[in-house]
Amino acid sequence: MTTTATHLRTIALHWTDLHEAAGQPAQIGAFGLGLRGYLAHLEDADREEYLRAHRAWRHSQDRDPLQLGERPIPVRLHILDTMRAVEAALVQCADDIAHAAQRTPIAAPTARRTATHPYLTQRDADIAAADRARRAQLAHADLVDPRRWKYTGRRTAPHAALWLLARVERAPGPCRRITEAEEKRIGTIAAGAADRVERALDIAAQQRTLEQPCACGGRIDVHGGEGRQPLAHCTGCGRIWTEQGVAA
Repeated sequence: MTTTATHLRTIALHWTDLHEAAGQPAQIGAFGLGLRGYLAHLEDADREEYLRAHRAWRHSQDRDPLQLGERPIPVRLHILDTMRAVEAALVQCADDIAHAAQRTPIAAPTARRTATHPYLTQRDADIAAADRARRAQLAHADLVDPRRWKYTGRRTAPHAALWLLARVERAPGPCRRITEAEEKRIGTIAAGAADRVERALDIAAQQRTLEQPCACGGRIDVHGGEGRQPLAHCTGCGRIWTEQGVAA
């Protein structure tokens, strides 16, 4: 049985593969950085603006295919759609789980108003100052704890997947133990996201039954995925089809 942890690891491990599969434009003009590095650093709004600009640029570069010179590599938009959908789902899930389960950062200490509440001795003042410094250091460390989910900054699919994985595996951090309902929600979203990633990369074995039956009346099952050529098989008469036609 595939676990939630496996689904989340699949997303994190194959995210770079999705960037690769999306394709990169030619090293020309403002788009010379390529999609892989560029998209990795853009927020959703900026990424959409970039894609619109890139499509406009490609349209301006359209020409007769017989002309010489380097032509841009097409961007596979269905891969980008998968990335956007997966990232949005995982980040939203992490936001919701963090809102419910993550502890509020430790408050920084405030200075004592010595004008109205003076210290009796310099020693008392020194002890209080050292205690404030220690508590300020603890508050800062808690605020920037890398195990803490943040609502700004690095909000990517792999980061969200790994943070949710830590919650599922009960890793230490500034969070309470997630509930059964929260774990179930993470599992549902992780399974759907991993399925989309595997389909986009064609790395999962798939089987589907066609609505249209064989001439013999039997059911036709189609097998594919994992980089293999699709193959259809009739469970009634045993006939097999490939992309080249009837095999047997």
